[in-house]
Amino acid sequence: MVRRLATLALIPAAALIGLVTVAAPAQAAVVSTSTLQTQVVALSNQARVKAGCKALKVNAALLWAARGHSKYMATTGRFSHTGSRNSTFIARARAAGYTAARSENIAWGYRSAREVVNAWLKSPGHRRNLLDCRAKAFAVGVINSTNGTPYYTQDFGSR
Repeated sequence: MVRRLATLALIPAAALIGLVTVAAPAQAAVVSTSTLQTQVVALSNQARVKAGCKALKVNAALLWAARGHSKYMATTGRFSHTGSRNSTFIARARAAGYTAARSENIAWGYRSAREVVNAWLKSPGHRRNLLDCRAKAFAVGVINSTNGTPYYTQDFGSR
């Protein structure tokens, strides 16, 4: 199985910071998506605290946006920051009621929370998003495709 990552961050001009693809074999048992979400949140916060940033609280609106985008990717098989109706992560967050979207990480195919968080931490763009001390809130949405492949969206906000 191939696993992939991509990152998108909001900078002053709302420009694209990076898009990264990583391939590796998968080898873990299937875990429920709610368990994966909880574990990714915990491991992400552990990494943030270790780096000197505050742990983030999960924001319900960002969770709605993240799960919606993961569902879109899992349903369509399209692995991209561009979602339904050409939406951006900023537009998806706004549609969910969150007006201060900051950045987004996506991935697919990783069978454990540790694998996906470690992959994000090894990728410069993803690491920058995850360890951005200016972030104030975040959420992780995980949805499995019909063949059981997990799709991850991690959205960060600045309020």
